[in-house]
Amino acid sequence: MPNTPSATFTRRRALGLALGTPWAVTLAAPAAAPAADAPATFDAWAEAYAADWVRLSAERATYTQYFSGAEQAAFERELTPQTPARRERQRALARDGLARLAAFEAGALSAEQRTEAATLRWSLQRSLAAEPYEDHGFVFNQLGGPQVSLVSFMAEAHPLRNADDVAAYLARLSQVAARIDEALARARAAAARGLLPPRFILERAQRQVDDFLKPAPADNLFVSALARRSALIKDLPVETRQQALDSATALVAEQVRPAWQRIAAFLADIAPRTTTDAGLWRLPDGAAAYAQALATYTTTNLGAEEIHAIGLREVARIEGEMDRVLVSLGRKDGSVEARMAALRAELQPPAEPDPRPALIARFADIVRDNQRRSQALFNLQPRAPVEVRREPPLTEKTAAAHYSTPAPDGSRPGVFWAPLPGPVFNIPGMRSLAVHEAVPGHHFQLAIQQEQTDLPRWRQRRIFGGGSAHSEGWGLYAERLAIDQGWYEGDPHALLGALDSQLFRARRLVVDTGLHAQRWTREQAIAYGIGAQEVERYVSNPGQACAYMIGMLRLLALRDEAQATMGPRYSLKGYHDVVLKTGSVPLDVLGEVVRRWAAPSAA
Repeated sequence: MPNTPSATFTRRRALGLALGTPWAVTLAAPAAAPAADAPATFDAWAEAYAADWVRLSAERATYTQYFSGAEQAAFERELTPQTPARRERQRALARDGLARLAAFEAGALSAEQRTEAATLRWSLQRSLAAEPYEDHGFVFNQLGGPQVSLVSFMAEAHPLRNADDVAAYLARLSQVAARIDEALARARAAAARGLLPPRFILERAQRQVDDFLKPAPADNLFVSALARRSALIKDLPVETRQQALDSATALVAEQVRPAWQRIAAFLADIAPRTTTDAGLWRLPDGAAAYAQALATYTTTNLGAEEIHAIGLREVARIEGEMDRVLVSLGRKDGSVEARMAALRAELQPPAEPDPRPALIARFADIVRDNQRRSQALFNLQPRAPVEVRREPPLTEKTAAAHYSTPAPDGSRPGVFWAPLPGPVFNIPGMRSLAVHEAVPGHHFQLAIQQEQTDLPRWRQRRIFGGGSAHSEGWGLYAERLAIDQGWYEGDPHALLGALDSQLFRARRLVVDTGLHAQRWTREQAIAYGIGAQEVERYVSNPGQACAYMIGMLRLLALRDEAQATMGPRYSLKGYHDVVLKTGSVPLDVLGEVVRRWAAPSAA
């Protein structure tokens, strides 16, 4: 979540030029004819194709509320099978989509349709490129394994608006054990091929499973979530609610807990075969798997060595900026890391009473202030509200701060999820984090895209998009924008927090590539200045940590390019309009859109 004052970022244009052509990923369209029954127009085909893609995942249908009536209701009673057959259906649909796209791209498409076609093609090609490496990630990893993702999905995303939704919740709960057993079958097959997690990742998953199994069935997270949320449903008879809670408790006792016990047994079985080696290099075809992950997450052709070098250069630059601010505060001795650690320690709130409720309230105040400040920088702003919520207990120790989009029907706001496990809190970085996750970061970006009625439905709901480099690059760009626009004037501690966030993202480039391409150990990565929990996140999700800084640098370079091209025609609000209206696309596609906007012929 990095940013730097514009006055001190004098090498931005040089950096963008130094990165050069690798920004553009070559995506050759396959030469194949469409099926005879293909819709006659690109728009009609794309809408129908996206709907078929959503139908592959009941959870995606729920998150996006993509359908209506009986079809949507049917999906909300299902949990997607995690079987080889289901994955093959997705691959077959991707291959068919690429073949049909080739025929449309050979014909007459508008500029907007070509943007959509390029976005679709990139997404489908990346989906197929990942196929050989789909088991290189540990199924039961601590971030998104089914032992946590099924719980969070049911507890927060499954709609509970009426009695029918309660019945659908129970229908889904009755499928949880089957989904766990499918995941276990996949994990066993991967383990048989030597695709094992590092021991420290397995231990995190073991701890999550143990924590899940501690409460009695009536206090289990599936039951407590249903109790909490169903209490808010108007006109739900007391008897109906109690029957549902009794049914949920029985399902947990008879099916769900035994499934988690099977996870525990599997983890214990493979534990002796795991090692402390951290990176993808340890696995068969690990180097190729990492190259594919970097291409997916950064949407560039930058290799691990190039990204590592960019990271080292950015670390040195940002530490220089931080040193100047620290010296101005009289903090002259020791490394930047040591001086920041001392500052954070001094700013810690008292341990009693529990400071976390006050920190959540403070985050909410910051978001409101950010909304006020954003008025001068943005024409487009979301209609949907955004709230700050504390990360749930099951995932609070392993989760990073994140944002979830509003429900399209308005039943759920945008949410900035803030993990506060303690006992140490990053007080200087609170504003920067709120900028990134909420306003004008992900909430502006994702809620605005969802609310744009002139976009096709599949673009509104981000069924196909541009990968993490676009979304996380925008979050980081928003952080940088806040510094450029003077949001930290008079608050050097918060400015240091914002610069520290940028330093953190630069170090991520170094550490992620170090772990997966240069055989760094977990301990080396921690010693470089990244916390253990974050290092373990990069181990479980290779390449994703590189998306933030690479995406931000590209957005800044495009902004500079547009300003140079347009001269007096350029406006910052106009640039933001273009980026936000375009929505989630690969970086090279966004570059084409910005250049069309900036071209003299567009005046």
